[in-house]
Amino acid sequence: MATDIHPTAFIAPDATLGDNAIIGPFAVIESGAQLGADCQVGAHAVVHGHVKMGDGNILHPHAVLGGLPQDTGFKPTTTSWLVIGDNNVFREGFTAHRSSKENGETRIGSGCFFMNNSHVAHDCLIGNNTIFANNVAIGGHVEVGNNVFMGGAVVVHQFCRVGSFAIVQGTTGLNMDVIPFMLVGGRPARHYKLNTVGLRRAGITGSRYKTLEAAFRLLRNKGSLDSLEETEELIYLKTWLAVKSKRGLHGFVELSA
Repeated sequence: MATDIHPTAFIAPDATLGDNAIIGPFAVIESGAQLGADCQVGAHAVVHGHVKMGDGNILHPHAVLGGLPQDTGFKPTTTSWLVIGDNNVFREGFTAHRSSKENGETRIGSGCFFMNNSHVAHDCLIGNNTIFANNVAIGGHVEVGNNVFMGGAVVVHQFCRVGSFAIVQGTTGLNMDVIPFMLVGGRPARHYKLNTVGLRRAGITGSRYKTLEAAFRLLRNKGSLDSLEETEELIYLKTWLAVKSKRGLHGFVELSA
């Protein structure tokens, strides 16, 4: 257990550090916090006590994990958690809050990248390999899928869903759900086209891409998707759409090829 802990850091006696931890100057790791192997905690970063994280996570200076929910009805005696997977990067000023519910969890997956001053509120669910650019802020109970890109200063209303492989243009305000695989932007926000670049990078090309094109043309015209080939992406899309939305869906404009 070759750890490197700066002498000015505070680590509670019952906090758990995995092997090869690096803890910077004036960092704080509170009682009950659990960090996996190969985690790095930068100067002045704070890991509160209700945090469970996996291996290889990197906290840059002044990141704060597991703070109290910004919910006026929350009781600090509530037992709840912020649960984090592996190999995430949290840049300077990032914040994420634990759940507002007894025994509840705010969850962040693995392989995500959160840029400066971005925020994940209480009871949110974040998938894997998702990127938040600078100053993204999402409200409580928001669900963000896998491989999503949130542009700079995007703001998301509580209880919204953002489907996997979506891309949201910078400065967009979301008060409704974002359909998977789509590019969304504008004021008010609209689904413009498929996230062509993101899908190509993920290997969703050829007939798989064409199936998604056909699916969204049908959705725009309120048609059924049952006649389309049951690709992995279409099955996910149909499953996602089958969940009752609490906020409704952002509208469509003409889809580009």
